[in-house]
Formats: sequence, C-alpha cells, structure tokens
Amino acid sequence: MTYEQITLFLLMGGVLVLLVWGRWRYDLVAFGALSLGLLLNVIPKEAAFSGFGHPAVIIIALVLMISKALSQSGAIEMLSEKFIDSSRSLVSHIASIGILGAIMSAFMNNVATLALLMPVDIQTAKRAKRSPSKTLMPLSFATILGGMVTLIGTPPNIVISQFRETALGDPYTMFDFAYVGLGAAVAGIAFVSLIGWRLVPESTQKKNTSHDLRNLDDYTIEIGFDHNSSAIGQSISQLEQLTEEHDAIIIGLIRKGKRLPGIALDEEIRKSDLLVIEASPKSLESLSGELKLSYSKSSKHKGTLAGTLHMTEVTIPYDAQIVGQSANDVRLLSRQGIMLLGISRQGKTLRKRVRKTLIKAGDVLLLMGENEQLNNTTQWLGALPLEKRGLQVIQRDKAGLAISLFALAIALSSFGIVYLPVALAMVVVLYGFLKVLTPSQMYHSVQWSVIVLVASLIPLGAALEASGGTQLIANGILSMTDGWPVVAVLALLMVVTMTLSDMLNNIATVLVAAPVGISLANELGVNPDAFLMGVAVAASCAFLSPIGHKNNTIIMGPGGYKFGDYWRMGLPLELLILAVSIPLIMVFWPF
Repeated sequence: MTYEQITLFLLMGGVLVLLVWGRWRYDLVAFGALSLGLLLNVIPKEAAFSGFGHPAVIIIALVLMISKALSQSGAIEMLSEKFIDSSRSLVSHIASIGILGAIMSAFMNNVATLALLMPVDIQTAKRAKRSPSKTLMPLSFATILGGMVTLIGTPPNIVISQFRETALGDPYTMFDFAYVGLGAAVAGIAFVSLIGWRLVPESTQKKNTSHDLRNLDDYTIEIGFDHNSSAIGQSISQLEQLTEEHDAIIIGLIRKGKRLPGIALDEEIRKSDLLVIEASPKSLESLSGELKLSYSKSSKHKGTLAGTLHMTEVTIPYDAQIVGQSANDVRLLSRQGIMLLGISRQGKTLRKRVRKTLIKAGDVLLLMGENEQLNNTTQWLGALPLEKRGLQVIQRDKAGLAISLFALAIALSSFGIVYLPVALAMVVVLYGFLKVLTPSQMYHSVQWSVIVLVASLIPLGAALEASGGTQLIANGILSMTDGWPVVAVLALLMVVTMTLSDMLNNIATVLVAAPVGISLANELGVNPDAFLMGVAVAASCAFLSPIGHKNNTIIMGPGGYKFGDYWRMGLPLELLILAVSIPLIMVFWPF
C-alpha cells in the first residue's frame, strides 16, 4: 500500500472508531479528520472544502428548510388530525401512524417527521391509556423505512445519487429508489404493525404503563423554599408523611452547595437549603402548593411552581447543544430563565445534582419556566417536546400553497425539466417571499452538524477512492468470496453495510460503502446500479441500536428503552428487508 492509502485508511478508521465511541460530536470528528488529511497532504488543497458546495449538501439543507415550512404551514397537523384516532386498536394505530410517517418521510426529512408525529403518538397513547413504548419504536422504524422510497427521503439516498453522477455520469431521479424502497417499506411497516411491536420486552412496556408520560416517577429534582414555606425549621423526618401523601420521596438535602450525608433525616431545614426529591411533575406541583416550594433562589427568577410557571418534558437528540454539558455549563437559568427540574434516563434515577449532571442523548428533561420561553428554550437547546405545546404560530391558510409549491418542484425535477437543487431552491425562495418561512426560521431549520459532517467526509471519501483505497477493499471482498454467485456478494455487501450503519452515522457508512460497491460491480462485470441500490437500502436499515439513526436516539428516553431493546424488533426487520429487497433489485436493477 502507498503512503496515501495507509494514511487515509488510518484517518477513516479513526473516524469510524470515534463515531462509535461517541465521546465527541460527529461533525467535530469529521472536520478534524478533514483538517488532518490536509495537514498530511493526502487531500488536495483545491478539494479541501469542495464538500461544502457539493450538490448533496445543498439538497440536504434545502430539504430541511422545506420540512420546516410544511410543518409551519399546518400541512402536517392537518394530516395527523385526519389519520390518527385514539379509539383504534393498537395494531390499527401503529399501521396508520406508521403509514403516515412513511409517506411524510418519503418527501421530507425523516427526523423532522418523527419530531412532528412523536407528540401525536404520545398523546394518543395517553388518551388510549396504553404505554407509548409499544408504539414509539414502530413509529421510528416506519419513518426510517419511508425515507428509502425517494431521492430526498434520507441523506444517504442523496449522497448515493450524487456519487452515481460522479462515477457513471447521471444521478438517480426522484423515484428511482422506489422500485426497491417501496417494497421494503411496505413489508417493513406490515411487520412492525402486526408482529414487531410484540417483540418489545415486556419489562419496558410495564415500566411505561402510565396513561401520561408526565406521571413518570423517576425524576430527581432539586427544589428550594419560598420565604414563608412551612417546611423551614422542620426536619426531613417530620416531612416524610406529607411527602408520601403526595407520592414524593425526599432523598437528600443540599446546604451551601454540598450534599449532606445520607438523607439527613434529623437535620433542621434552613431557608437557603435545597431538597432533593424523587417525584413526578404532578406530584411536585401538589407538594409545592402545600409546602410553598420555590424552583429558584434568584430574585430575578423567584417564584413557586404554581401560577404563571409551566413545566414541559423534552427529549434530547444526539446533536442538541446541551449533550455532554450540564444545565450549569450552558447557563440555562441565567441565559434563558428556565430551570432544569429533573432528568429521566432510561428509567434510571439520577442521584447527582441535576443541574451539574452531564446530559446524554436520549435523556428526557423536565424544564420549568414561562410558557413562551419554554418553547424558545426548547428550540435553543435543539431538543424535541414530548407534547404539542400549541405556542407556534401556524399559518394554516398557507398549507395548500406550501404543499402545491413543493409538489410542483418534485414534478418538475422528476420529469427532468428542472435540476433538483434548483427546483428545491426556488421553493425555498418562494416560501420566503410568501412569508411561509422567515429567514431566521430557514437558517434555524438546517441541522448544521449534519451539513458539516457530510461536507467534511465527501473530500475524505473522494481521496480514498482516488488513491485506490476502495479498490483494495473491493479486492479483499472478492478474494474472500471467490466462486460465490453475484447475488451472494451483493448480500454480503448489504450485511456489512447494515452492520456499519447500526454503529455509525448512515452518511459516513454510505461514503465508505458506495465506492466499494462500484468497484465490486466493475470487477464482477455487472450492473453497478444493483450494488448502489443495495448500499442505499442497507445504509438506511439502522434498527439494531439507538446510535445508528437519530430517530432511534430520540425515542430512547420517551419510550423508556434500553440499548438492548432495539435488536429484538430490529434484527428480524433487517433480515426481512434483505429478503425483500434483494429479489426486487434483481428484477428492477438486473445484474
């Protein structure tokens, strides 16, 4: 191997290891690898930042803006209200919301789709008095499956389309992926609706059998006292009977910033102390009314839990700015006037001081503050609310306009009349002029961490291919599969891609697997489209863990899932997708 190949393999290997480890944000890892590649002279200077102007990156950003506009216009709200009914059976509900989620994901970002439908699903579970853990994982999987159907449904399809244009001269069109993706999506949604949800462990379902997620009793909350609180001067042991009546438990006392040993049963409570309480939001509200508890000692934010203050629960995706930091680190109270009251982490009780606890992706946070500021802070954090807050001004009169413009752009690009990035760009421009979206909403809707990831990895992948590195990987696979039929080689490539996608970001997986697929096809003398489609399907099948796809991370906290819960439904689903998609590839993209 040459110096360039060895260096690029080490760089890409380092990226993969760090992405699996998850200690640092994936965009920082990717940009760091790009910078190191430039420093080591294995990436040409003229190609260094070409990824930021790559059509795939532009399309991803535009699709995110359009997704925001469709939500802002009320189009999605109208669909969900029409198709979701809490009186349906569990199977019918999973099928209906799964189909809706898949259709939406085919034409907008699947993470945005889940963010819109998750509160609807949770509220439906509340009304039907069933656990949301039974339905959130099927919904997440359905939105991932729906993204496989069209070019813009998921970033891997966009990347593969542009890779094909570079390698073979023409990109894929809007519905080229549907020949295989639609069949896989239909089979997958049928599976999760009829069988898959039954495979979620019973312990997970029992843990979330409450009719309302806000009744979860695994919050650890720090709370202070109003100046006239009746608790001041009493001991914790004297308060135990009262807290039990309100379904709350005192588990500690903090004085002058330090936790007193044990639970300090006989310690007399002082005005400046903080109680550490295990309680649900509902229990905390009732207890605070009787004891006059205050969520902050600051005069600027002083106030009891009653009155104008409200509480909301949000889930934390892995690219939220608070991940890896505490509420104190981001100065949540001083900057936003919002108090972090509690943290729920996969059903586990956190006994550290919650405002100093480092937040992880998948956590559910209980926030409290002014109603409108809660909504602003949720967006500022990059978190997702677990219930419909009703604070966003939705322009329902523009729903038809937003859908029509988007549909026109899809039609023009599908028939080859207008280049897809141009069509989408014109839609966004018109949304701006027609005030469907404001300029600030456009910029806030873009997941810049994803943009940096893709833009950084594109030059790395191109350099690896140009150096002959991907050809070496392909040759290694060919030597291992010598004498195998072509369909078996394709199946092996898809299994390897699926496995990588379960551990890595699916865009990183595609940028490694797509050029290998092309090299394999060329060496075997078969149609490269068959292998590219195999990679596209497999890269989207991240069902075995909460880290393979952002949607799986988002539902982890609200569903109360553990890391090992995903493979129970995900493994048979991935095997089903393989069994369905390979024959479809052989029919529509023959070797």
